Amino acid sequence: MSAERHDLMDGTHDLRMHIHCRKGDVGRYVILPGDPGRCGRIARHLDDPRLVAEHREYTTYTGSLDGVPVSVTSTGIGGPSAAIAVEELVQCGADTFIRVGTCGAMQPEVLNGSVILATGAIRKEGLTREYMPLEFPAVPHPLVQDALVESARALGLPHHRGVVECKDSFYGQRNPETMPVGRELLDKWHAWIAAGALASEMESAALFIVAAVRRARAGSVLLVIHNQERVRLGLENGPVADEEAAIRVAVAAVRRLIALDRGA
Repeated sequence: MSAERHDLMDGTHDLRMHIHCRKGDVGRYVILPGDPGRCGRIARHLDDPRLVAEHREYTTYTGSLDGVPVSVTSTGIGGPSAAIAVEELVQCGADTFIRVGTCGAMQPEVLNGSVILATGAIRKEGLTREYMPLEFPAVPHPLVQDALVESARALGLPHHRGVVECKDSFYGQRNPETMPVGRELLDKWHAWIAAGALASEMESAALFIVAAVRRARAGSVLLVIHNQERVRLGLENGPVADEEAAIRVAVAAVRRLIALDRGA
């Protein structure tokens, strides 16, 4: 093993193995998109953003809002990569996270282009079972959730609050009938819908559980880009009108949290 690789493994130089950041590289507040390609777009909402690191699925920018360092780090797809990002960002000094992602709505009244503020996540994925027993709920921090709700209202954006489903298999959700366990997948899907779950996505459960275990604060704002239940019912499933909506809610929420933490 090379000396450089050994440093990454044992943390000798404090460079986190996956995100390639050190303490001082990131702010206390971090916005977390899944797609690395969205990081630059989100970073443009910050003052004086700079590219800090790019490695694997993890791209990080740091700038500021209201004079306070704020970062943007991509998590990749799914719980395992999201958990790695949060773990290593916490090690670098971050303690407040807002996921900005996309989702597929599960209720017919939830239209494309609206945003969902997750009040909890169904732990259908596997990552969080290696952190906490299933009896422990995956929920956002109340201060982050309040900041997201207040921001969406102030911006006048259509939004919904409720539980989201988090899974590991994208195609298990989209095409369950092709899977040998399709009957089980469909039964659970219909159960979630019957209980009022709003949307399906892949990372919020991991974010909420890892943040809870590491005593950090987290929340999720999700842009609805598809509604397969509306398709199934023969209802219109139009294009997304405002792709920036979730980003604007997240940025506004970070500003509110900064003010709250300052005691303003």
